[in-house]
Amino acid sequence: MRVPLLILASAVIGLPVSAQAQSVADSVSRDMPGLMEIYRDFHANPELSFQEVRSPRIMADAARKAGFTVTEKVGKTGIVAVLKNGAGPTVLIRADMDGLPVTEQTGLPFASTKRGISLAGVESGIMHACGHDTHMTSWIETARLLAARKSEWSGTLVMIGQPAEEAGSGALAMLEDGLYTRFPKPDYTVAFHDTPELPAGVVGAAKGWALANVDSVDIVVKGVGGHGAYPHTTRDPIVLGSAIVMKLQTLVSRETNPVDPVVVTVGSFHSGTRHNIISDEARLQLTVRSYSDETRERLLDGIRRIARGEAIASGIAEDQMPVVTVKEPHTRATWNTPEFTEQAVADLKARLGDDMVVFTPSVMGGEDFGELRRADEAHIKSLILWVGGADPAKLAAAKAGGAPMPSLHSPVWAPVADKVIGSASQALTLTALRLMPKR
Repeated sequence: MRVPLLILASAVIGLPVSAQAQSVADSVSRDMPGLMEIYRDFHANPELSFQEVRSPRIMADAARKAGFTVTEKVGKTGIVAVLKNGAGPTVLIRADMDGLPVTEQTGLPFASTKRGISLAGVESGIMHACGHDTHMTSWIETARLLAARKSEWSGTLVMIGQPAEEAGSGALAMLEDGLYTRFPKPDYTVAFHDTPELPAGVVGAAKGWALANVDSVDIVVKGVGGHGAYPHTTRDPIVLGSAIVMKLQTLVSRETNPVDPVVVTVGSFHSGTRHNIISDEARLQLTVRSYSDETRERLLDGIRRIARGEAIASGIAEDQMPVVTVKEPHTRATWNTPEFTEQAVADLKARLGDDMVVFTPSVMGGEDFGELRRADEAHIKSLILWVGGADPAKLAAAKAGGAPMPSLHSPVWAPVADKVIGSASQALTLTALRLMPKR
């Protein structure tokens, strides 16, 4: 017999559960077998960024059946489902849809065997290694639950299936295609993401900065090539590139306030072809993480300054200075409106149980969900929740020094899907009901 999550939470900690929350929990528990079928289908059939065709069609069909007015192909492959239900605020709920160019190694009986060509032009396996399959399934259940409870709320519900979150450009694509002009502009935007950092089913939220600015930076270091036996006749780009790599670390350790978190990681360093040849070029690839726009600009300016300064110190000619390229569009930081977050967490604690909802620290991962607030920062309040997907025993063992938990994007990441979908569906539904009380 399947026991609703809310019953478990209240039994463990002795908190009362509202009739509304219990009703939602009962519905989710009853629907779970069908939801797991949907989840397994999504998982076995992932689609890459801006190649989402099948997934949005399934979501669109489910929303139409629930009574939403649905528009497809917004921002290339996104969908917008609108349900108007009288006067009141407008609440937008987002789910991202794309998989990753990762070959699955979970061993699940419904593991993906799909292959495709990514935006980078590389053929590989495709996998929902970031859990977007749980996001889409929860989105469908949330749409059904809220449509069935129209007598309990008043306002306008906008639910979007967003493409290309992994590329960091799907939210912008939908906005540029009229998300806030063709459809009602939200007062609140809400989403969730699964995580291996929390026990399965536990809901978390960070106040303020939730996720970081993400910049991809390329540095082309130029030199003068030659024979490895005669280095004095060359200007070695590997030595210069190494000096740049080491000096970049001072942007974090000596130029940034210790309480302002930043990351500068050189993830790739390529140069040369064989043992005894000094190359004439080296290529570095960086990921740069920050929160505020001001800190971001300071880091990027520092990278340009260090690359040029080290080249001058190495005797590189002016016309051979390193070329620093910051790729655009970049993923901008995601902000959880503090008072909105505090209210949401307090309400979910009361409904789901105090032990089932926690505040979490900010992280340096990236999410383009923040673009939905940035499009009208003065008006829109925003919240992205975390929902734990880790087996509690494995997570506890990892924290005790055992085998580490796989991260998001890992080919072996397999969340405890029913717990993620159950908690996420309840959290999204209950938050929407609180924001749109019956008038």
